[in-house]
Amino acid sequence: MAKGTLSTHVLDTTSGKPARGVRVRVETQRDSRVIASAKTDADGRVAELARDLEPGVYRIVFETGEYSADAFFAQVTLDVQLDGGHTHVPLLLSRFGVTSYRGS
Repeated sequence: MAKGTLSTHVLDTTSGKPARGVRVRVETQRDSRVIASAKTDADGRVAELARDLEPGVYRIVFETGEYSADAFFAQVTLDVQLDGGHTHVPLLLSRFGVTSYRGS
């Protein structure tokens, strides 16, 4: 199987604006080894969070508490199954809610 890439963006649905400066990391699910990390840019994006990923399950960790002092969710963790190719995982964030999906 082909190796894959991963990107993300974070949108602050309370303000209706991109969430700038959110620290994001990718870990192996099995042993929590950090394989990539970055901060979202002015548009709330990390265009290439990780690359050369073998198919498998990975953990994406968003440090949302660092983004907003009054955040209810101090951290958002998503375990995702990657199958090669490019995967985009957006996070919609408000003070008391989070939503994610497989983007394009």
